[in-house]
Amino acid sequence: MRPRHLTRREREILDVLWELGDEASAEEIRERLPDPPGYSAIRAMLTRLENKGAIRHKEKGLRYVYSPTASRGAARRTALQRLVRVFFGGNAGDAVTAFLEAEDWSPDELERVSRRIDALKRERGR
Repeated sequence: MRPRHLTRREREILDVLWELGDEASAEEIRERLPDPPGYSAIRAMLTRLENKGAIRHKEKGLRYVYSPTASRGAARRTALQRLVRVFFGGNAGDAVTAFLEAEDWSPDELERVSRRIDALKRERGR
């Protein structure tokens, strides 16, 4: 799946699938979309997403249920890589610095981030 080739609505559908635990019917997806399209439109979008390789379906009783082909974690990594490439020229350090400065972090959150950075340094022998 190449997420950059998905429309805004297609990304919203994938978000709904991940929120619902990675499996949902067309109607369950449609109900959770902002300004939901009609049932026929959602089925057409699901078919397009399936043709793009972003989702798959299986029969469950009398209906189809859909699930993403990539895990949420894999999609998150791809999105982060794209964000770093597009907005920070590929420099992950600049992206992290910008994110740290943009948020109002609690002392506990900052401590957790600091511990993770220290752990990475130890793992990588620095």
